[in-house]
Amino acid sequence: MKNILYAILSGVMLTASFPPARLDWMAWAAIIPLLISIEDKRPLNAFRLGMIAGLSHYLTLIYWVLFVMNAYGGIDLFTGSSILLLFALYLALYPATFSLLVSIARNSRFVVILTASIWVCLEYLRTILITGFPWCLLGYSQFNRLAIIQVSDITGVYGVSFIIAAVNALIYRIVFSSTHAQEKRGLVMESSIIIALFIICSAYGIYSISGTVDDKGRETITASVIQGNIDQSVKWDPAYMEATIERYVSLSKSTFDSHPGLIIWPESAAPFFFQENTEYSENIRDLAEESSAWLIFGCPAYEEQGSVISYFNRVCMISPEGVLAAYYDKVHLVPFGEYVPLKRFIPFVDRLVISEGEFSRGRESGLLKMNGIKAGALICYEAIFPGPARTELKNGARFFVNVTNDAWFGMTSAPWQHLCMCVFRAIENRRPFIRAANTGFSAFIDSLGRITARSGLFTEEVLTGEVRTDCKEITFYSRYGDIFVYLAVIICLIKFLHELCYHLIKK
Repeated sequence: MKNILYAILSGVMLTASFPPARLDWMAWAAIIPLLISIEDKRPLNAFRLGMIAGLSHYLTLIYWVLFVMNAYGGIDLFTGSSILLLFALYLALYPATFSLLVSIARNSRFVVILTASIWVCLEYLRTILITGFPWCLLGYSQFNRLAIIQVSDITGVYGVSFIIAAVNALIYRIVFSSTHAQEKRGLVMESSIIIALFIICSAYGIYSISGTVDDKGRETITASVIQGNIDQSVKWDPAYMEATIERYVSLSKSTFDSHPGLIIWPESAAPFFFQENTEYSENIRDLAEESSAWLIFGCPAYEEQGSVISYFNRVCMISPEGVLAAYYDKVHLVPFGEYVPLKRFIPFVDRLVISEGEFSRGRESGLLKMNGIKAGALICYEAIFPGPARTELKNGARFFVNVTNDAWFGMTSAPWQHLCMCVFRAIENRRPFIRAANTGFSAFIDSLGRITARSGLFTEEVLTGEVRTDCKEITFYSRYGDIFVYLAVIICLIKFLHELCYHLIKK
């Protein structure tokens, strides 16, 4: 029973490390109770304890899935709770596998480094398997600790996760584990390596933050973000469409005194097919001409190919002359939110997407070009993945624009968590990041990951700020991607192959 309580404690501590709770320091000890619980346990028992830790973590972290399904998907509480439990069970497989592998490798040399490597490899798998769900990877908990997360421009968020996991494992080995005399020499060496890594990463972060930039000749664009705060329950109601457009137009006109070069509306801010050139379409074109600014906004779109009609989640860009200059259709769709994977085989889950509709995947990366400057477009969920932003930067993006509609989440922890992950896209690529959200949080994030301006949640607001457009540096991470993860994979493969060969020879 004591070990089960330790596992539950570990899961709860992991959840508490993320916003809105201001307990990010807890991440540096959150894995320790789990490591205590699996000490001297056989792999299968360790796997079970890892499942318990994972369930306690993910049920408390992504509880908002139930709210979304019940409030906007028409799913009753029993069915919604069952779906949430199944989702949490899937995600719990990752800490369970972590526990199993750590129990197998507990007597290895350099077990602290191996433990952190296992954690990182499993985070990467969670990012890419079954369309991926990298929500609140361990490193994201430190989004406010600017010094330690600057290393993300080399390693991505996985480097931060590695350091946190390594510190957890090191504290466990020093304080709680019964280390034999022959293991102490290796532990001293590992302690030196981990402490050195922590100091080097912190020093690199302090250096990055303190680096001065000559403001003379800096190229910037003034941008205004419009947060309309349209209630999700009326967003797609035709009776409210005129009022919705009027609100966005009115708020946009309030920025004219600031002379913005770019005005940004959130995802699906225009709840109609802009391509059909209706009266509402003309209103948007007229606004762009009147403002003399580029206008970016989200809307649904469709494409007809014979008798087949495909629908897209689109972001459009209108020039100051009122012309559609570019658009981007969302590539990385939300499973069970914007489309149903394997729908032919699981038709009974249709109701999960009843409020959103069935979208098709876009075909290209999201680059929007204005006056020779390319902006990388990310729609909602795409911002939690490192890949799309890297692709856009390599294609010439000078800054990122993320349009989103977090109204789905209601007053839960999800909007805070969604924002914190965007910080890493800015650091990884050293590009400013503008976020336009329907109900919040809208924000300006600079290339160091500092949130320089942020709106409230469920408020009607306008944010205006300057964004650098002369950023040309391509970071190590932007250029080479997840090399750090591949090194962690190599470490794990070498160790476990060694263990396998040892046992085969022994037999």
